[in-house]
Amino acid sequence: MQLFKLKTTIHRFETFGDFAKAFALGENDLVITNEFLYEPYMKSCNLPCRFIMQEKYGLGEPSDEMMNRMLKEVANLRYTRVIAIGGGTVIDISKLFVLQDLNDVSDAFDRKIPLIKEKQLVIVPTTCGTGSEVTNLSIAEIKSRHTKMGLADDTILADDAVILPELLRGLPFKFYACSAIDALIHAIESYVSPKANPYTRIFSEAAWNIILDVFQEIAAKGQDYRFEKMGEMIMASNFAGIAFGNAGVGAVHALSYPLGGTYHVPHGEANYQFFTEVFKTYQAKNPDGSIAELNRKIGERLNCSPGEVFQELDKLLGCLIEKRPLREYGMKPEEVKGFAESVMKTQQRLLANNYVALTQDEIATIYQTLY
Repeated sequence: MQLFKLKTTIHRFETFGDFAKAFALGENDLVITNEFLYEPYMKSCNLPCRFIMQEKYGLGEPSDEMMNRMLKEVANLRYTRVIAIGGGTVIDISKLFVLQDLNDVSDAFDRKIPLIKEKQLVIVPTTCGTGSEVTNLSIAEIKSRHTKMGLADDTILADDAVILPELLRGLPFKFYACSAIDALIHAIESYVSPKANPYTRIFSEAAWNIILDVFQEIAAKGQDYRFEKMGEMIMASNFAGIAFGNAGVGAVHALSYPLGGTYHVPHGEANYQFFTEVFKTYQAKNPDGSIAELNRKIGERLNCSPGEVFQELDKLLGCLIEKRPLREYGMKPEEVKGFAESVMKTQQRLLANNYVALTQDEIATIYQTLY
């Protein structure tokens, strides 16, 4: 039984220039990034790389259509290394660009082609949420199916991940908050996963301790406090990524995908809507398993009793962003059944990581409660 793996080498630099010099970025590198990162941090370095700006091919989170347009653009370029510098969208896209003979990303998500890695991958995250720089997972909206799908395979693991706090400074507060909440959910979902073990739980707990400490300080001192802890938050996201890369995440993510895919709700924000309600359902079904230990530890961190943990988490996270009813995103009452069916049909990979099994009716009840 495999307990733990980390195949990606992790680095840290203080500036983009330091990173570019250490990694000898050059003409054989394809850099996938965004214009708002390129202009202030990369342009002055005058690198001979081939830069491609993700937002020119579509806005929002990654989709099969966006990825395919980008693949077509670089089809005739020769490069041996993919450098991903950006948030979850850029990272999820870039992972697919290392695959051999890929023309339509749906073929990879459906595993219609052999997954063969032919290029090196270096990931520099510019948010503090996905942890995707150390996972073997890429997620995209499949437009024709109105949902998101995940591809989990070691061929898309990064060879190197780079912690570069400088690049986090320009992130607007809401994006910062949503990504950091996503990292917290990664840490907590992976802690109660049936695949969790003492190795993964070390990283889960380290991640949530940092994140909750920063959140409490933001609640007390204001949004600008985040600038004092940029490096710590990227590291916490990385810790959470290591934890869920080994133990997996479950129903919170699974239930968020139809909402995100149908109504284009950002990933971290969508996860936030379902977080505590899923865990209340877990608690009701099996209060004596690993969730009891989770509640005790989080309760100590939040200075509350174990029975008040999810209420206090909602209160704390509400200081960062508002939790909204699902109907405010456009969800209709008649979609509850269809969303629950979609989760059961398309998200079995995630549901296998649930703390306890959830039935389709229980999933529908969660949607209905949050509607």
